[in-house]
Amino acid sequence: MNFVFQIILAVVPGLSIALYIHFRDKYEPEPVRLLVLSFLLGIVSMFIAWGLTTVVEQYISIDESDWEDQAVHAFLIVAIIEEVSKFLFARGVLFYNSNFDEPFDGIVYTVMIGMGFATAENILYVVENGGSAAIIRMFTAVPAHGLFAILMGYFLGKAKFQESQIGYYSFIALFVATLFHGTYDYFLFISFIPGLWVGAVVAFGLAFFLARKAIRIHQQASPFRRKE
Repeated sequence: MNFVFQIILAVVPGLSIALYIHFRDKYEPEPVRLLVLSFLLGIVSMFIAWGLTTVVEQYISIDESDWEDQAVHAFLIVAIIEEVSKFLFARGVLFYNSNFDEPFDGIVYTVMIGMGFATAENILYVVENGGSAAIIRMFTAVPAHGLFAILMGYFLGKAKFQESQIGYYSFIALFVATLFHGTYDYFLFISFIPGLWVGAVVAFGLAFFLARKAIRIHQQASPFRRKE
């Protein structure tokens, strides 16, 4: 498979999901420059997560055939590091931008960050493993990152407009994204136990159902919706 085509396969899924969410932001669309910035911050977050994971894995030994070790790997190394790296930019930077003026914007910004993260990660996987990795991840890892981002963004949207509960909803945003990410990865990591990969499918399906509901709720909650 041509290398350029492989890179295109790696980039298209993330950009497609980012555009989908952008077009769902129909009442008060965010500035394109801010969407691009969010996507770039997602790329930065991927390299932060990659660096931290590399360091942590030097000090923590994981037995790939042990289901308890894989729980540590999935939740306490991969999921929490990756979701925290994305959360830091979503909550620490974009949360305070004046353009974050409706609940749905929480979803928009976290998805842009998530897709920047997933796209950069995808390119690295493709460079290392070839075009087959891009095709597989097009239907698995990339949309999974999108779903985790939507769930995080839903609660950040609530945090933004419920000032008395900013800390609570911010924590829930990070916790829920990490929980689903860790669960999804865990069942893939223990695929050496026959049939348990189905747990990843269940986690993905539940995240998909909740993400669709989250999008609908925040669209309906938009203060700009009354202008239709």
